[in-house]
Amino acid sequence: MSTNSTPGWKRYGFEFLSIFIAVIAAFALNSWSAERKDRHAEEKILLEIHRGLDKDLEDMRTNIIGHEQGLAGVRYWQRVLLQQPVDSDSVRVHLMTVTRDFINLQNNSGYGSLKSRGLELVVDDSLRSDIITLYEYDMVILQKLEEEYAEMEYHHSYYPALNDAVAPWLVFNEAGSPTGLKQPVVVPPAERDRLLALLWKIANNRRFTLHYYGVVEERVKAVQAHISTVLGR
Repeated sequence: MSTNSTPGWKRYGFEFLSIFIAVIAAFALNSWSAERKDRHAEEKILLEIHRGLDKDLEDMRTNIIGHEQGLAGVRYWQRVLLQQPVDSDSVRVHLMTVTRDFINLQNNSGYGSLKSRGLELVVDDSLRSDIITLYEYDMVILQKLEEEYAEMEYHHSYYPALNDAVAPWLVFNEAGSPTGLKQPVVVPPAERDRLLALLWKIANNRRFTLHYYGVVEERVKAVQAHISTVLGR
């Protein structure tokens, strides 16, 4: 009896082993396929982030130039208030740029895609941490500096006082545009000192913003370089 049943147990054992191997192989194949899809998604999202950061750098450089022009405007009006000679023909440019405001455009669609898929999609722990810090901290601060701090809303906070003081000394053309400046500009000492203090504050705020733009610009480039290394490009 036992002798006749042995071949049956062997057959069943072989079938069980075959099914077990097939299940394990299918599981491994599914796992490999999911991992492959994740790596493809990671590569696609990292490329999107890299390209978005290219656009961010362009916008940042535009704002940097604008703040540098604002500093040039500060120096121009400081000289005017101190009755030092200035180029009268450039008055219109400096009247516009000294208190010009900017917005901080951010191309964060790639980071949004990453968050929707799960931040752990990025396997490299260091790169993932750098990306999170860049978007959740550095970019947020830049946006606040440009758009949310009252003392850095230059046009609203500083332009009316400056315009009231210098408008009587402006020369206008037939179209009503300022084309020159009658010199010397004579402003009562108390008003002059108040305006100089405002210009000093504008300059300090713009220098701080420019410094932070420089910091973030370097971090953006570092993240892009890290992405290129991870993707082998």
